Amino acid sequence: MKKLAIIGASYLQEPVVKKAEEMGIFTICFAWREGATCADICDKFYPISIIEKEEILRICQEEKINGICTIASDVAAPTVAYVANKMGLVGNDYDSAVRANNKYLMRNAFMKAGVPCPQYMMISNENKNTEEVQNALRNFNLPLIIKPSDRSGSLGVTKVKAPMEFYPALDLALEKSFKHEAMVEEFIDGREISVEFISYNGIHYPLQITDKVTTEAPHFVELEHHQPSTLLPEMFEKIYSITKTALDSLGLTNGASHAEYKITNDGRIAIMEIGGRMGGDFIGSDLVRLSTGYDFVKGVIDVALGIFSSPRKSFSKSSGVYFLCEETKKLLPIIKKWENYPDIVNAEITDNELRSLTCSADRSGYIIYQSSNGKFKI
Repeated sequence: MKKLAIIGASYLQEPVVKKAEEMGIFTICFAWREGATCADICDKFYPISIIEKEEILRICQEEKINGICTIASDVAAPTVAYVANKMGLVGNDYDSAVRANNKYLMRNAFMKAGVPCPQYMMISNENKNTEEVQNALRNFNLPLIIKPSDRSGSLGVTKVKAPMEFYPALDLALEKSFKHEAMVEEFIDGREISVEFISYNGIHYPLQITDKVTTEAPHFVELEHHQPSTLLPEMFEKIYSITKTALDSLGLTNGASHAEYKITNDGRIAIMEIGGRMGGDFIGSDLVRLSTGYDFVKGVIDVALGIFSSPRKSFSKSSGVYFLCEETKKLLPIIKKWENYPDIVNAEITDNELRSLTCSADRSGYIIYQSSNGKFKI
C-alpha cells in the first residue's frame, strides 16, 4: 500500500484524506492536535507543527512515504517541498515554494518576468519609521492596500483611504504576519477572479476561472465564488497565458496553484498573488469538480505519487458557494431547508452566531451548488 504524507490536518485537508482513502492509500497527517479534525480520519497522525520541516522529514523517511502534499495551506507548502526534495519525491523546488509563500518575493519575481501586478513595497517592524520608507511611500497614491506578507484568508488586510489610517493598518498587518512583514500596495479597483491550475514536471494545465464577490473595504472577505467566470473566451486565454508565465517566474512546477487577479473597467489585468496550492473556500475541493467533472483533489494526489495524467474535463456546468454571515443572513432560511433546492449539493451552519466579516474565519456557514442552468441565484 502506498503512503501519502499530508501537511496540515484541519478541516481544509479532509477532502484529500478522504480521497486518498478511496484510492486505497495509507494517509499520515502532520499538525498540532488542536483543530486537527483529520486526526480522527487519517491512518496515522503526528502532533507536530507544520513548519517543523526537519522533524517531519525524519518521520517521513522512517515511514518510507511515497508522496507528500497539502491542498489548502500556504504555510504548509514549503515543508511539502522540502521533504519532497530531500526524499527525491515529486514536488516543487523548496526555494520556489518559499518564494510563492512570501508576497514580496513573489512580486519581485513577477516584475522581473514582466507579469502585470500592482505597485508595491515591503515594510517590517525594523524599518517602518525610517526616512527611506517615508520617502518611498510618497510615490503611492491613496487608497492603498496593506496586508501581511505571508498570510491568507483576508487576515490582516486593510484598505487605507486616509493618511491617519496608515499606521493602524500597518501595525495590524505586522502583528498578523508570521515574519512581522507587511506589503503596501497600490489599490486596484476592479473585478476579482481566481484561477486554478494543476502542474506536473513544469507543464501547466488550466482548470477553471472563478468569479469572486467580497465584502467592501476595509477587509475584502469573500462572500461568494462562482464557476465558470462570465469573462469572454479571449480573456480566459489571456489570463491562462499570464498565469503560466507567473508560475514559471516563481518556479512552481508540480501540484495545484491558485492565482488571484483584478481586472479594471478599462481592461487592465493585474495578478495579485499565486498560492502553491489549490484554492480554499471549496474552490479546489468541490467547485472545480462540480463545474468540469475533473477531480482536482485526486489530481493533486496523483502528482505527489508521480502517476499524474493530463486532466480531462467531462462536462461544463455552473457551480458556486455562498457564505453565511451577518451581511448575508438572508441565506439562513435556505440553508435550513436546503434539501428542497435541487441545485444545492451541500449546505451547513457551522456557527449559530452571525458576525460581520473581518476575515474568512468569521463566516458561519455555506451553500454549495451545481446547476445546468447558470448561476444559482439567491
